[in-house]
Amino acid sequence: MKPVIIVSTYPDKKTVTKTANELVKKRLAACVNISKISSIYSWKGKIENTSEFLVLFKTTQKNKNALKKAIKKMHPYDIPEIAEINISSINQPYLKWLIESTN
Repeated sequence: MKPVIIVSTYPDKKTVTKTANELVKKRLAACVNISKISSIYSWKGKIENTSEFLVLFKTTQKNKNALKKAIKKMHPYDIPEIAEINISSINQPYLKWLIESTN
């Protein structure tokens, strides 16, 4: 089974923490990494400079579609980023843990 990382951004720590806890509890993600970042982007004709939280949801190929669907459903943004990173190489003990944590 192949590992996958789903990337998204969230506006605040409370929202992302609630989402991360629920998705790990449901075993759709084995681990969720959350980092505070600064984002500069165009939105509705204006340049925005905001603080956000960059989120890495670690899962498996088997669970990626259900995870993306759950993220979209729970996400507070009108147009959330939900990007997929396929992993071509990973250490086997971590992969084993990832699979066990999402089954």
